[in-house]
Amino acid sequence: MSLAVHNKEIIKGSLYLKVLSDESLWTLEDKKILKIVLVKSDRSAASCWKSLLQDQYSSDAFTFNEMEKKLTLERFQQENPGFDFSGAEISGNYSGGGPKF
Repeated sequence: MSLAVHNKEIIKGSLYLKVLSDESLWTLEDKKILKIVLVKSDRSAASCWKSLLQDQYSSDAFTFNEMEKKLTLERFQQENPGFDFSGAEISGNYSGGGPKF
C-alpha cells in the first residue's frame, strides 16, 4: 500500500494482513482530510493487527492489550447474542482472541 500527496510519499509498505479490497474505500473531505477504511479479511478476535503496515507504526503494548480485550468482548457478544457485554470488563486469557471453548 502506498499513499503520496503532491508527489510526497506519506505511507508505503505491506499491510499487516489481508484486506477485502472490494469493501474498503477512501474519501477526501473538505479537500484536506483523507479517510481510509480498510476491511480486514479475517475479522476474528484472534486476528488483532499490531500495526497497519508490517514492521511499521506498531502499537505500544498497552494499546495492543486494549485492542485485544475489545475484540475478545466483541467475539463474546457475537457468540452470545442474548447477553449484554457493553459494561463488561475482561481479565485473564484474552490474548489471541480469548479462550477456546
